[in-house]
Amino acid sequence: MAHSTLSDDLIAFSTKLLLARQKGEILHLAKEMNEIIEKAMSIEREGGFGYSSEAKNTISATIKFNKKEIDNMSKTFKKEFILNGLVAHVLKKPSGKNSFLYEIRYRRNGYNIATSSTSLAEAKQKFLAMTRPENIGKYYTKRAASGVPTIFGEFALYYFEKFRKQRVAQKTFTNDLSRLKHDLLPVFGMREIKKIAPADCQELLDNLMNQGKCRTAQGLYNLLSCIFKNAIAHDIIQKNPLALVTKPQYEQESGSALTREEEKQVLNGAKTPENRLYFAIALYCGLRPNEYESAKIEGNIIVALNSKRHNGKIEYKRIPVSPMLRPYLNELSSNLLPPAPPVVKLRKNFSEILPNHILYDCRTTFYSRCKECGVEQYALNEFMGHSLGKIGNAYTDLSDEYLLREAEKIRY
Repeated sequence: MAHSTLSDDLIAFSTKLLLARQKGEILHLAKEMNEIIEKAMSIEREGGFGYSSEAKNTISATIKFNKKEIDNMSKTFKKEFILNGLVAHVLKKPSGKNSFLYEIRYRRNGYNIATSSTSLAEAKQKFLAMTRPENIGKYYTKRAASGVPTIFGEFALYYFEKFRKQRVAQKTFTNDLSRLKHDLLPVFGMREIKKIAPADCQELLDNLMNQGKCRTAQGLYNLLSCIFKNAIAHDIIQKNPLALVTKPQYEQESGSALTREEEKQVLNGAKTPENRLYFAIALYCGLRPNEYESAKIEGNIIVALNSKRHNGKIEYKRIPVSPMLRPYLNELSSNLLPPAPPVVKLRKNFSEILPNHILYDCRTTFYSRCKECGVEQYALNEFMGHSLGKIGNAYTDLSDEYLLREAEKIRY
């Protein structure tokens, strides 16, 4: 039997055993049975149950990683990996006359990670790179039967792309996406949504509150609520984990208006003519900093994109040129505004002049001066880009003449 395979031996022996049983001669096969057992043990010692020369020379084992090596892993996968003893499966296969190929695999609980190299150290580094937060999602295979992801990270990105993008302003979408990637994916990214417990959410929010990051905690609570409600709508979960979680409380401080002396300091302390012009626009139009870039002159009115409109709606606000702004526009060589300086530079210049104020305080200042000068509320709402409510928006169409007349009151 020296040249036959183990499977051939077992088939032949089974036939003999059947015939021997019929003849009552089973005891005579004991010696042959021992030979087959010895052959099997010999093959196992050589590294496999070889149906080919390559398989006989393949060595199968586990490979262990230390805690330093897994520092950069996705937090969720790291927990899974630690619970399973920090080990993966490794195969050492011949790849040439005097070389080997090392394959490292991890296939359990929805993960399917596999990499290889002719160097074991390089294979380990490839494996670790695949488990980092930005890569691990590619190797998680669990999905709902409908094709909608059931893993938090994949589902959250699906929700953002399919639904949230259509419901919020672009700036809000960008900020929320940044929060998701920075604060939520490292914690819940690879968790199945149905396995995220209220205690998990409470722990995340409590940690942020304890660090004094109350505003961040409140923002993440609201974002998680939207994601979980959408998961309920997709029948992935039945109940919102936040139902038992205490909502973080954060009271945002309102901006403080500049004094008239501080207004002069800002305008006189501008580093460039462009900075001075946009400080004047901020003070006498009440634009939000992210609206400066869209501002343009149309006759006697400054028009700018209203950044606080939802559902992808594009809407412009109209602020007539007041007596306070007019001198700064008269300095322009044309009826075109120069490009707005980067907001980060405007903020830096502003804080150098008034360290106890922020650029957004110019908007608060404009609102306060309009009230002091007796501007009617309907006109002021139009200047500020505030909604009048569904009925007000539907039935109110203020004329430019009215707005210009109200703007003339802004004189001090």
